[in-house]
Amino acid sequence: MADSRNYSLKQLTKFELKVARQNRTILFLFSAVLSILLVMILRDNSFTPTQDYVLFLLFFSIGLWVTEAIPPFAVGILIVGFLVFTMGQENTMDAKRYVQTWSDGVIWLFLGGFFLAEGMKKTKLDFQLLKIAAPRFGNKAQNIVLGIMMTTGIISMLMSNTATTAMMIATVAPLFVQLGKNSPITKMLVIGIPAAASIGGMGTIIGSAPNAIAVGALEGIGVKISFIEWMTIGVPVSVILIFLFWKVLVVKYAIKNEIVSLDFLQENVETEEEYKEEEKIRKRIVLTVLITTLLLWLTSQWTGIPVAAVSGIPIVALTMLGIIDADDVRALPWDTLMLVAGGLALGLAIQEQGIANYFISKISNVELNVYLLLFLFSITTVTLSNFMSNTAATTILIPVAISLSSISSGLNPIVLPLVIGLSASCALLLPVSTPPNAIAYSTGYIDQSEFRIGGFFVGLVGPALIILTTLLFTILH
Repeated sequence: MADSRNYSLKQLTKFELKVARQNRTILFLFSAVLSILLVMILRDNSFTPTQDYVLFLLFFSIGLWVTEAIPPFAVGILIVGFLVFTMGQENTMDAKRYVQTWSDGVIWLFLGGFFLAEGMKKTKLDFQLLKIAAPRFGNKAQNIVLGIMMTTGIISMLMSNTATTAMMIATVAPLFVQLGKNSPITKMLVIGIPAAASIGGMGTIIGSAPNAIAVGALEGIGVKISFIEWMTIGVPVSVILIFLFWKVLVVKYAIKNEIVSLDFLQENVETEEEYKEEEKIRKRIVLTVLITTLLLWLTSQWTGIPVAAVSGIPIVALTMLGIIDADDVRALPWDTLMLVAGGLALGLAIQEQGIANYFISKISNVELNVYLLLFLFSITTVTLSNFMSNTAATTILIPVAISLSSISSGLNPIVLPLVIGLSASCALLLPVSTPPNAIAYSTGYIDQSEFRIGGFFVGLVGPALIILTTLLFTILH
């Protein structure tokens, strides 16, 4: 989810409301004043007032995202409103295009994914997938942990990683009781599930907001990445990274080949036959809509049907057939869409006003090795994403990366945005780095220090694997 640190704050600490308001007000004013000073220091004499406004908005947004003086999704709304107000003052500027990011194809793609995820959750198809997949890994502890982590990663490709983590931890909670709080298997699962959920989000465009930001930014320069093309890179990276992280956990916690019962996966709820039949029908409906939508998403480059248009299938079908009602729609994570739309608008303004190009031109004489450039951007993305919203970090870095790609010889323009978008999901160092980590930490089964193994391993190995896979993809295509 986009509002990660605010969510984590609610989970981990309890501040007095009055103190929290004062702190946020101070941080908001500090971000505004600092942004004005940075504009005065860094602007060029040739800058127009419009360029000054956009430069201020860039610094101000970064300040608000880092400090979270207001929630990250609110920054997205602020960005659109600020651009409409300032650009609307210029008769030559068409401010409508900044509002139109709310109806961008990426937004519709995400919305379709939200409806599918909600349908799966209401009919317990996600739990059904776990019941089918996990037992196939046998009854040995090591293999069960791998099965649960892989299943978590796959579900997270279609659902919010936060919702996936909450569902998986709730599902395996009886196993925690059975094994005990200090069991190495319990600790492996509590650390492995949120990591697998975050990593699994790399697999599809709808799996993580940074993925959508990268795709939307590339579409802005005329480069289209199809659903299946993204999966060609994202799925192998996520599967390999989950497997490698599982191996690290096995070594760290020295898991033996002990036998673990999977009885906790069996539902012992007796219901009336009529209710059971209705549930079966609902599950079949969601499964049919899910398969149809995925097939059309994957084949969009051959059928010619835009992925955004395909997203209308779950939105219409699941509401028309009574799977999702008005209350469910209100509960969807609209804050993520607000942040993505604001990020797209900010990226558009930075590109159009030449802000990124100006600063890139200042370092254009410095010859940077292509591989060093990729490494620096990926590590910077991971570092920022550990302390702020990964969507916000992606929004800041991708416009710069696109401008830099345009003047860098020998670098395919799609490489840097893809590397940044995927690397944003490798931030696992702290409980506040992602909502899945916060959920896992709130169980009380692990200490904060136990996140470090995942944070450092995935934060270093992940970018390297992402760079290698992305370069291989561009060579083959």
